[in-house]
Amino acid sequence: MRKAVLIFMSLLLLTGVAVAGCAQPPAPPEEAAPPEPEAPPLPEGGVKALSVSSPAFEEGGKIPVKYICDGENISPPLGWSGVPAGTNSLALIMDDPDAPGGAFTHWVLFNLLLYTRELPEGVPPEGELPSGALQGKNDFGKVGYFGPCPPQGAVHHYRFTLYALDQPLDLGVGVSKEGVLGFMEGHIFDEGRLIGTYQR
Repeated sequence: MRKAVLIFMSLLLLTGVAVAGCAQPPAPPEEAAPPEPEAPPLPEGGVKALSVSSPAFEEGGKIPVKYICDGENISPPLGWSGVPAGTNSLALIMDDPDAPGGAFTHWVLFNLLLYTRELPEGVPPEGELPSGALQGKNDFGKVGYFGPCPPQGAVHHYRFTLYALDQPLDLGVGVSKEGVLGFMEGHIFDEGRLIGTYQR
């Protein structure tokens, strides 16, 4: 009888060891991975901080004759502020949305250095400026600035639009406004605009 009890207890002990050997230890709790930092959103569609002005005329004011095709036909002085963080270069386009055939381009200037805050009067009509900025071709077929030259009649509005970009534009001298706008797509941090008027 005693021998039978000992055999029975030995079997119970062996069974317990086998079960314990098959059991998997509980996995340590996984540590939550730290969240990846989110990229700061571009200010497109939000509040615009970039503003453009000129000492030669006010917003919505008449552009002096000096800067039109009947005058000296030189570019007006421009200044700006509120360039957003992350800007790598600036581009400027001047056009006339009131032209009979649709928006008419008067000036295309790009790859302005990010710390540039003004353009002096009379930017030379050269493909590459001493700063390294490049000029595209206007709708008169010329490189650089060509001033307002509207037909007789209605008031025309001339838009000086400045774009803050996250990279320089890999484009050459004489590129069109459409070429610049296409290359800028997806790279615009902010834009500011000054509108001047002229009527013959």
